[in-house]
Amino acid sequence: MTPGGRHQNQAFNALLFFYRKVLGKEFGQVDGVVRAKRRRYIPVVLSRAEVDALLAALEPQFRLPVLLMYGCGLRLFECIGLRLHNFNLDEGLLTIHDGKGQKDRTVPLPERAMAEMRAQMARVEELHKRDLGRGYAGVFLPTQLEVKYRNAARDLRWQWFFPAAKLTKVAATGELRRYHLHDSQVQAAVKKAADAAKILKRVSPHTLRHTFASHLLVAGYDLPTIQKLLGHGDIKTTMIYVQTVPSRTVKEARSPLDL
Repeated sequence: MTPGGRHQNQAFNALLFFYRKVLGKEFGQVDGVVRAKRRRYIPVVLSRAEVDALLAALEPQFRLPVLLMYGCGLRLFECIGLRLHNFNLDEGLLTIHDGKGQKDRTVPLPERAMAEMRAQMARVEELHKRDLGRGYAGVFLPTQLEVKYRNAARDLRWQWFFPAAKLTKVAATGELRRYHLHDSQVQAAVKKAADAAKILKRVSPHTLRHTFASHLLVAGYDLPTIQKLLGHGDIKTTMIYVQTVPSRTVKEARSPLDL
């Protein structure tokens, strides 16, 4: 949506609020007034060579989060919010709970990253043992889960897959808790790596999710499958990726009468 269109909608919404909430009246139908439409933005995607260059330029602790955002099509908040119980390494599946719109979905785990995922799990388990020895109160959990599962915060399966480097002291209780890797750290690491790799495109963590979808489309996956893997509610959202891949038309378009 252009700045002008955004301002147009803001003005319209302000009038609507004034009539309904202040005057207690309906605004009514006004001929000739058209709401500005949101412009569809064609996402930035990386080539496979650019993905490899980005991965090579990343600091080691950020390589696996980026691998999973690209390899599984994860949003940044979904990636850093992963817990150990989300992973089924034996079946090669990752379950994402409470994605955008509070929806769950499963995606295949990349086989090429299995060794790194197992090594990360071992590191988390070792860290968890040390935390418990220091009187650790557990990971941060949503309040309703903390109430329902009183021991979950200290249970290994609920630990973050990408834990923060330091424990957090809760001011109200004095408890030591652990948070996950912060989104700003991943954002900064991706930007730094993109600059080091001399990638001239605008690269952010979300670019990896766009690239996941675009590369699957190039590989011949159909749109409904990609929609499911991304967790899109409407296939129209997924269709934007058609514009990120080159046309595969072999011949010029012609009338079927002339074929």
